[in-house]
Amino acid sequence: MPTKRKPNLLLIGIDSLRADHMSLYGYPRLTTPHMDKFAAGGAVFTNMFSPHIPTTPGYTSMFTGMDTFGMDVVALRHEGGLGKHLTTLAEILKAEDYNTTCVGFSGNPASRGFEKYIDFTGWGSWAEGRSHKAENLNAVAIPELKRLAGEKKPFCLFLRHMDPHSPYLPPRPFERIFYDGNELDPSNKSLDPVMKFKPFCDYFASWFPPGCRDKDYIIAQYDGAVAYMDACIQNIFATVQSLGIEEDTLVVIDSDHGETLYDHDCFFDHHGIYDCTLHIPLVFVFPGEVPAGKRCTDFCQMKDIAPSILELLGIKTKIKFDGRSLAPLLGGRPRTPEPEFYITECTWMRKHGWRTPEWKLIHALEPDFHFKPEVELYNLITDPEENNNVARKEPEIARLLEARMTAHIARREKETGRTNPIFTTLNWHGKGCGPFKSSQQAYDSLHIGSPKAAEKLQSQQKELQTQRGAKKL
Repeated sequence: MPTKRKPNLLLIGIDSLRADHMSLYGYPRLTTPHMDKFAAGGAVFTNMFSPHIPTTPGYTSMFTGMDTFGMDVVALRHEGGLGKHLTTLAEILKAEDYNTTCVGFSGNPASRGFEKYIDFTGWGSWAEGRSHKAENLNAVAIPELKRLAGEKKPFCLFLRHMDPHSPYLPPRPFERIFYDGNELDPSNKSLDPVMKFKPFCDYFASWFPPGCRDKDYIIAQYDGAVAYMDACIQNIFATVQSLGIEEDTLVVIDSDHGETLYDHDCFFDHHGIYDCTLHIPLVFVFPGEVPAGKRCTDFCQMKDIAPSILELLGIKTKIKFDGRSLAPLLGGRPRTPEPEFYITECTWMRKHGWRTPEWKLIHALEPDFHFKPEVELYNLITDPEENNNVARKEPEIARLLEARMTAHIARREKETGRTNPIFTTLNWHGKGCGPFKSSQQAYDSLHIGSPKAAEKLQSQQKELQTQRGAKKL
């Protein structure tokens, strides 16, 4: 008898999507109606976190099933490729005779191992007009989905959506579906601190509407971009259905990290290890294998996604992941909880910390460009938005969490035989000066001036990898 073909994998990674701005997670604005409906056919994880931000460590953890110690990656500007000790999900599936395609993520170290890479236009500016990011993705992704579905082999298709990533420039009518005010009202001063922030103000000026004064308008653009993308993702779902492969395809929806909007002075970006940046969506839909209408409240992390996918696809591996499969939760079986965990960031600031269900400790490893204190402590029960730093009021709690974090670092360094990469990645900012000596130095050194500059930060690895490949030839 012929062997049954293995299931397909459609992995939808949505850059900069914070869970609390999705109607799927209770946001009062109807931002994700199509994903809401689709997710009802599967499982939603309500306490999913990306503990190592931003994009490069976030997606590396997702693709390898490792934490920052296991993957040895901590920074956006990770120097070099992934270590030889790592095997990515794409590489595992390729060895299982899958066709593998990556859309919108070529050049990043985390995307290693795909057979085919396709890019699309995912950036823009006010001068260039409204950004049709998701439609641009669909234009290349849907034909590829149809091609893959027509092959004899199973497929792995990774789609990296960019709409929630700045610039937030959703096309009409989405730019005003959540806003009915006057963004040019001169009496509104809410964007004054944003435009006075020297490192980012030129970048903001390149895509904010000229004369815009209202921060709520910009937030509505983020929400509108999410809603626009959601409508376009419905086209993907419809294609899967029209191809008749929905029962043979595991669909996973997640994000690499969330987004700061007007939070914590980290304006309209994704730095700061606050929950608006760490808390992300996770959805599994696989008819007959994943129960419909399931909502799982257990804490889970990016490192859990790869082992979960492999178990749901019925693929065994000898790799010892740092993460653990979430499949037991889908079947109503127990899984040892991991409610407290190590968190890191290396984007515009170099910090690490420790998160428990009740407390969040943030410890800066060098002065940051927001002039924030070295130690921050938040009670997540009484202050879920993390606005009241109680480090001085609760020094015993801060010391306890610091000790737990230090013990965890020592244990993981011993287990991996490598120094914590947060301690060794000193050129994380690309300035070549080592750690900043003062917040003023950081403030004066870090600057982003345009969407093209932002895109360059995301794609610089592509040129480096091309150069290395040419040398090998």
